[in-house]
Amino acid sequence: MTQSIENKIVSRIYGKKRGWVFTPNHFLDLGRRTAVAQSLVRLARSGTVRRLARGVYDYPKGHPDFGALPPDYERVAQALAGRDNLRIQPSGAYAANLLSLTEQVPAKIVFLTDGSNRKVQIGKRKIVLKRTTPKNMATAGKSSGLVIQALRYLGKNHVDATMIEKLKNGFSEKDKKQFANDIRYAPVWIGDIFRLLSRQGQHG
Repeated sequence: MTQSIENKIVSRIYGKKRGWVFTPNHFLDLGRRTAVAQSLVRLARSGTVRRLARGVYDYPKGHPDFGALPPDYERVAQALAGRDNLRIQPSGAYAANLLSLTEQVPAKIVFLTDGSNRKVQIGKRKIVLKRTTPKNMATAGKSSGLVIQALRYLGKNHVDATMIEKLKNGFSEKDKKQFANDIRYAPVWIGDIFRLLSRQGQHG
């Protein structure tokens, strides 16, 4: 019985392809939680999957020279969020890093969510899910949401013309129209930057 659950788990993992991050919850339709957990422990021991933290695994991508690559932190956060209908939004220093406004990947990677607070240590990085307001989640998953969180982290007095130029060149016309639509979700000073970006988008 357990062997057949394990085979089904492996089949699902292979079907999702490398880079997938998962928890036992992703397999509870296949068998009891205990059997699922035991199967994942065995698969981690055999090297089929990688255990990232307690109850969090991935099917790692590999590199010919460097071996297994670090996990995709956004996928880790999504797995921690638990259900596909929960949204996540990169926040703080990590949002700024994703937009190349800062160079260093922070040790603490924060995602806003409309789900529960959770945190997990993965190697040298701590992944944090932080429950937030509906207003903050209104732009989750959009470029506008990423920019709002990055600029909020940097602060009004630390956003210079070089950063604005980088944002101007880093987004499509469609994104810039989205900025104009989402001004109502941004602090006033970020709204002013959105107006600037969307105007430049309209006039080239």
